[in-house]
Amino acid sequence: MKLHNLRPAKGAVHKEKRLGRGEASGKGGTSTKGNKGQEARTGYQRKLAHEGGQMPIQRRVPKRGFKNFNRIEYKVFNLGQIDQLVEKYGIQEFSLETLYTNGLISQTDRVKILGNGELKTKLTFKVNAMSDKAKQAIETAGGSIEKVK
Repeated sequence: MKLHNLRPAKGAVHKEKRLGRGEASGKGGTSTKGNKGQEARTGYQRKLAHEGGQMPIQRRVPKRGFKNFNRIEYKVFNLGQIDQLVEKYGIQEFSLETLYTNGLISQTDRVKILGNGELKTKLTFKVNAMSDKAKQAIETAGGSIEKVK
């Protein structure tokens, strides 16, 4: 068998149906598009949420709430989690770089420390934000905390 001998299996290749090419094509006149109207015309494109004239659902349902585009999203770590992370990853300094290298945050994430739980290890923190309770707990544990932009 050579490349020039290859052929598709018998019956596998069909002729393209040529629509709108007269009565002899078997699809004459309307070319399978039904009778007249917008949908029979060339270039017709149905709108995404078109419901045939019925009031679309996005207009029937009332609007609710809003998204604050000034909101700053933080990746949150509680004090109770931090001891486990230090033990698991061997973190000496709790900073954005060490968290990123250990795969705990993405490069653009901002980090906030919250005061839920207890902190037993003495650590230095370099994060974007912290709660007052967390700051107090870190300083009582002998650690230091620095706010980074």
